[in-house]
Amino acid sequence: MGTDNMFFLEVIEWFDETGRELIHRISEGGSGEIKLGAQLVVRESQAGVLFYKGKACDAFGPGRHTMKTGNIPVLTKILAIPWAMSSPLRAKVYLANMKVFPNLKWGTRDPVAFKDSEFGLIRLRAHGLFNIQVVQPVLFINSLVGTMGKYTTEEIGEYLKRVIVSRLNDYLGENLDSLLNLPGRYDDISTALQERLQEEVSRFGLCLTHLYITSITPPSEVQKAIDDKSRLSVIQDLDRLVKMKAAMAMEKATESPGDAGSGMGMGLGLMMPAMFADMFRPRESAAVGPVTGKTTCSAVTPLLQ
Repeated sequence: MGTDNMFFLEVIEWFDETGRELIHRISEGGSGEIKLGAQLVVRESQAGVLFYKGKACDAFGPGRHTMKTGNIPVLTKILAIPWAMSSPLRAKVYLANMKVFPNLKWGTRDPVAFKDSEFGLIRLRAHGLFNIQVVQPVLFINSLVGTMGKYTTEEIGEYLKRVIVSRLNDYLGENLDSLLNLPGRYDDISTALQERLQEEVSRFGLCLTHLYITSITPPSEVQKAIDDKSRLSVIQDLDRLVKMKAAMAMEKATESPGDAGSGMGMGLGLMMPAMFADMFRPRESAAVGPVTGKTTCSAVTPLLQ
């Protein structure tokens, strides 16, 4: 086997230098003359698809593949490299990046309407992350990529952002009564939303491996109302705590042995209605009369007589 024929051997491979390409076509400009006997190198994180005369002829996984001809062009693994075969074949090879693309951001461009049982119709903003993976490269190429030379996370991200926001809006309207019930439900909402979206993206040969909600925020005035309601709840809880401790102290006092404990118990028993009535009575500021400069002792005089 002479070295003069070495230049006829074509090695087709692709490295994703950007980390953002889901699909890359060789050649990018369109159909290229791929020599019969060309070596196609597919790495562990890739899958390849050969298109000939506009149709997907063969899909192949990781390894080193050699192009042969039968009734249609196919790629097969062989042990010997066919150096002598150098006839050109106009075809396209797509290499799919099969890795998981993590931390792709989604969010609402404009606030979405939500009918809250406590605050009425309000507008929400939501943001989060999602991970995507190509699982059926032929279906993905035929349904979304088409004749594009490459397809990146930017293209798929623009599509999925709109779908995620739309499905989130539907889910919140169906399952959430008020924003006051939202804390602690992010995981449940994310899981349910991911299941809905997976049905959508699977039609394109994709898998939504993870979906995260990082924030759902109402307008500032609604947020202030929620904060005020939380503060009021804390104050009410403190009031209940004070009353409970007072009742416990009274109970403990009545259990003291001897006449002193009995007398204290009777006294506390008489005092309790007045104490609790005062606790539940709305507080009002005492009326203060005008200062006249004249002191009166009429309220004190009977005590001195």
